[in-house]
Amino acid sequence: MMNGTNENATGSPVARPGLTLAAVAVVQFMVSLDLSVVNVGLPEIAAGLGFSAVGLTWVIHAYALTFGGLLLLGGKAADRYGRKRVLLFGLGLFGLASLLGGFAQAPGQLVGARAAQGIGAAALAPAALALLTATFPTGKARVKAFGVWSAMNAAGGALGVLAGGLLTEYAGWRWVMFVNVPMATVALAMAWRGIVDARPTGRAGRPDVLGAVLATGGLGLLVFGVVRTDQHGWTSTITLSTLAVSVVLLAAFVWVERTTAREPLVRLGLFANRSVAGANSYNLLVGAAMASAFYFMSLYLQRVLGKGAAETGLMFLPFALGVVVGSVLAIKLGYKVAPRTLMVLGGLLTALGFAWFGLISPDGGFLTDVLGPSIAASVGFGLCLGPLVSTATVGVAPAETGTASGLLNSSRQIGASLGLAALGTAAEHRSGHSVTPQALNDGYALGLNLSAALLVVGVIIALAVLRRPEEPVRVPESVPEPAASEPAAG
Repeated sequence: MMNGTNENATGSPVARPGLTLAAVAVVQFMVSLDLSVVNVGLPEIAAGLGFSAVGLTWVIHAYALTFGGLLLLGGKAADRYGRKRVLLFGLGLFGLASLLGGFAQAPGQLVGARAAQGIGAAALAPAALALLTATFPTGKARVKAFGVWSAMNAAGGALGVLAGGLLTEYAGWRWVMFVNVPMATVALAMAWRGIVDARPTGRAGRPDVLGAVLATGGLGLLVFGVVRTDQHGWTSTITLSTLAVSVVLLAAFVWVERTTAREPLVRLGLFANRSVAGANSYNLLVGAAMASAFYFMSLYLQRVLGKGAAETGLMFLPFALGVVVGSVLAIKLGYKVAPRTLMVLGGLLTALGFAWFGLISPDGGFLTDVLGPSIAASVGFGLCLGPLVSTATVGVAPAETGTASGLLNSSRQIGASLGLAALGTAAEHRSGHSVTPQALNDGYALGLNLSAALLVVGVIIALAVLRRPEEPVRVPESVPEPAASEPAAG
């Protein structure tokens, strides 16, 4: 790590990898934390601001829609306008939105603040990951950097449940919003000081505005249609119509990207890269499994075992610590073991933990039904997360690392929305209309077993698609330009 001053002998700014890693780690922890910290406080938020039962879901949906729908645009903006610039913009917006959300006096104000948080997160998440990729391109430093990133990412999600419970119970629900402000401020200061504002890496051609609108609209409607299945079933006219329009918009986006003379939002040839395609497919399934498992275990602890919000949060602490252990193991093993191998081993261990979770019973307890599976699943998750993120940018040209990072974040978010809706529907069908502990337990157990199955499918994809360790990877120095006589194809 470099620990020198901010300028070299010529007076030019010098990158400080240590500060870059610290800033990116704080950013990822904050974004991951915000995905779960609000959930436990929803009943108090409803009581405090007067939300209706339907309106309360928009505290979650507003963030998911803007975050998931704008990630590709955020990644492209990082490539085109500069990663540091986009990161600082995203941090400023995220921190301001969190502050305003904490002071909200009406439901619409909080929902608006959550939507603004999602916009900020969609800008800063791919920019931060692209900066990490550029700062640590190869070698042991890259393995360590992505290990730290993965630990902070997963620990943020797990500790979000703990923090949400403790803050809601002892400080008030407004602090689930205020807690982001100091983190955003610290990350902003570190990024401002430690990251060199390099020239934008994107091409100077005219941006594909139509493609951006189609992609954002299509992804937004996809997430919207899925997250609303808690109120409108999968076969309802509203859900089918929303998803149909989403498919049409995304199909139009693909056509525009293949034929546009402008600079495409996503060069479709990027998906010919086996690392990009395999990592994003794996990531989609990991996102679906992890979001669903967190959801089912939180409900099991509260609705079946009768635990309070703070106690439920504390019971997720072993999971957070296990992720850190798994991430440290990934760093140690990453010097000798290929990322593909770690993804397979980590995926299988996490699947084993979720299948173990699937053995829950109505008269169970923390020591008998939660602790062991938490350790197995969390260590496995920590083991595979860093190698997964690192793999997603292997062989990608420097000018497209922001786009590749946006794709990875987008696949995780879409996977989480799709998985939670699909597995939640399956669990509800198994439970039926009964709310007895036994019926609820049966539904949650099914959901956890299905989460394990998704991870096994992810492992199969990793084995089939990702390159073997001995296969060489060619990293292009620039993005291929379309032939002058042909439209810009993927």
